[in-house]
Amino acid sequence: MLKLTPAERSALRSEAHALDPVVIIGDAGLTPAVLKEIDSSLNAHGLIKVRVFGDDRDARIEIYEKICEELGAAPIQHIGKLLVLYRPKKDAPKERSEKRGKGLREVTIVKPSPSGTKRPTVTKVVLKGNERVTAGGNIKRAKKRQTSSKKSALGRT
Repeated sequence: MLKLTPAERSALRSEAHALDPVVIIGDAGLTPAVLKEIDSSLNAHGLIKVRVFGDDRDARIEIYEKICEELGAAPIQHIGKLLVLYRPKKDAPKERSEKRGKGLREVTIVKPSPSGTKRPTVTKVVLKGNERVTAGGNIKRAKKRQTSSKKSALGRT
């Protein structure tokens, strides 16, 4: 179980105030599927609220402690049927951010044969930042952005 200082817990409690419950635990209780959903929500958000249906307070406390133990989360707050949990997000490298921006990128172009009976031609091409591949498989450069003649006459661009 993750340990936090009272100041950290207080800051997270105030941050969680505006959140809505992400996971709801029903009559079946804490099943492996529910634990998996809580785990994925903690990975995605870090700080989540869980609503537990049921009137037995001791059962809710037991569920709260079991979630924190098994998932390595910190208990933040338990008010009525709402549980607030925290676990730092795992930093996963985003592939999309690496591919964005200007630079060279390799693209595979598949063109069907003109007759339709032969195999398609597959070519790998390196594109520059301002180039794109059309639906027909041709490479085009991006056009320069159009500017207004009125704005350029006034000195604005």
